[in-house]
This record gives sequence, C-alpha cells and structure tokens, in this order.
Amino acid sequence: MGKINVGRWILGGLVAGVVGDIVEAICQGVWLGPSWNAAMQALGKPALTTRMIVEFNLVGLVIGLAAVWIYAGIRPRFGAGPKTAIYAGLVTWLLASLLANTFFMVIPYMYPHHLALYATIADFIACILGTVAGAALYKEA
Repeated sequence: MGKINVGRWILGGLVAGVVGDIVEAICQGVWLGPSWNAAMQALGKPALTTRMIVEFNLVGLVIGLAAVWIYAGIRPRFGAGPKTAIYAGLVTWLLASLLANTFFMVIPYMYPHHLALYATIADFIACILGTVAGAALYKEA
C-alpha cells in the first residue's frame, strides 16, 4: 500500500466539504431553518446567527476532509470508485452525525425528535453526495 496523496486528499476533502455544506444549507437552512429557530427559542436561546452558520460550514469542511481521508484509506481494499466513496460516506455519516444526533433524540425535550431525525437524514444525503464528489478528485500519487 502506498501513502495517501496529501494534495489530492485536501483538494477532494475541501470539495466534499463544500458539497456537503451546500446540501446542508438547503436542508438545514431553507427546509428546517424555521424549525431550528423555533427549537432554539423554546430553549431560551437566540435563533441561528451568521457566526453559527460560518462555524457549521467550517465543521462541514473538516467532515469533508475526514470523509475523503477514510476513502483514501479504504480505497486499496475496496477499489477506486463511487461504491467505495459511498462506503466512506456511510462511515463518516455514522461517526459524525448518526451517533451525535442520537443523543439529541435520547435527551428528552431538548429538541423535537422529528427535527433530529430530519437533520440526521439531511446529514446522510450531505455525507454521501459530498464524499462521492470529493472522492472523484482523489487519485493515488
């Protein structure tokens, strides 16, 4: 096994993060935004701010980098291509979203359960599409 092509990993990871952030902006911002603001208000917290949105996007870039890193790591065993990228996206979603959002579903009355579920579904779409896009740019040295 060769080493990970760091330049392509970073390029692919940033693309994965940007694609994921765009999907998240549509799903979390446009579709679920009013519900998130209502949930925050019910907790006595302010609505989403520009700073929070920037921070979410930065986290999205880190998730994209992690997803393509996972893809690069499993690629020698599973082969290059979208099927392996989907596997990497699933692992990323499991670790970055499903486990974390499960806590929001377990803690009673923190957030409405349906909102956490919809957010987890949106994260799934973002992880899969972002990882496939980023992995398409990853090539071994």
